[in-house]
Amino acid sequence: MNTARGGPGAGVPPKAAPSGGRLRALDGLRLVAALMVACYHYGGRGGDITHAWGTSAARVFPTLHTPFAYGCLGVQVFFVISGFVICMSGWGRSLRSFFASRTARLMPAYWVAVLLVTAVFALPAVAYAAVSPSDALVNLTLLQQPLGVDRVLGVDWTLWAEVRFYALFALCVVLPGASRRRVILFCAGWILAAAIAQGAHQPLLDIVLMPEYAPFFVGGVGLFLVHRDRRDPYAWGIVVVSFLIGQHYAVGSLWNAADPNAFAHRTSFGIIAVVAFGFVAVGAIALGLLDRVNWRWLTVAGALTYPFYLVHEHLGWVVVETLHRRLGVPSAATFLLTVTAMLVLAWVVNKVVEERLTPRLRKALAAPRR
Repeated sequence: MNTARGGPGAGVPPKAAPSGGRLRALDGLRLVAALMVACYHYGGRGGDITHAWGTSAARVFPTLHTPFAYGCLGVQVFFVISGFVICMSGWGRSLRSFFASRTARLMPAYWVAVLLVTAVFALPAVAYAAVSPSDALVNLTLLQQPLGVDRVLGVDWTLWAEVRFYALFALCVVLPGASRRRVILFCAGWILAAAIAQGAHQPLLDIVLMPEYAPFFVGGVGLFLVHRDRRDPYAWGIVVVSFLIGQHYAVGSLWNAADPNAFAHRTSFGIIAVVAFGFVAVGAIALGLLDRVNWRWLTVAGALTYPFYLVHEHLGWVVVETLHRRLGVPSAATFLLTVTAMLVLAWVVNKVVEERLTPRLRKALAAPRR
């Protein structure tokens, strides 16, 4: 991801940062968000992880299970980051180039993760049921959720949200050509349309406009406008409105203090605080306050984030069960070893799959056809 600075001139591509490199702090934040989600999946919820531990994760982590329960909000942090990055990467690009870039970035690691989890779950020694061969093949299209097909990866619902964001941004911004005015209209129009969709209770509108997640994507886009010009009042307005609406949806969907059967009782204040952390962290990067966080290893951390996110949940169940229940490894050590194992696997996927296939797929899709 090349950085971008400069004023709000319409149609002017963002300028490279003085360092000519990456926003490495953004790479680090992406890994933080992924680790938040991993904490949630390993110790902040019920479900299949209970079988892996042999008991409720609340008993395994009596002190940490409630903080871990807030880890699911790492997804909202991801969406804010995504809004920032997609606006940055889509500015000045053709529709063909944008499509090629997003497809090549998203699909190779995803295909491998789907095949890997399907294969592991099909092993007789693994206690978790694999989806049918037909459903596994449909999963390779990333359209399993709207088609009502069983999902191989539990986290792939977030990719379906990402794809819809890409489509909206491509049609409304990339296709006609990115400019400050067009991006502002896109943000304002999407927020307003999403609010109308929420009130209309129409499933089709909900699918297209994603009222619950739109504020986070739009907030990230607004923060990129702040990155271009920190004095832009429209950009700041987009960010503030997005945060106000986004925290509303997060509290509405995750606050469960009134449910006596809930795994963990998140407070509304805690949810708002985590959402605010996402906006503030990306905002600090946008304003250049974290420019000194420029360590090279953060680039590696950013490269591991996506494959780690894809494989950590389901394969993590298998590792946790093997280490803790079969080998008797203590819970804390099991947690750390499982996260480490998933990071190592992510490194392998990045090196063997992404570094080889992503540039080739991007080149093939971006090449003009007569």
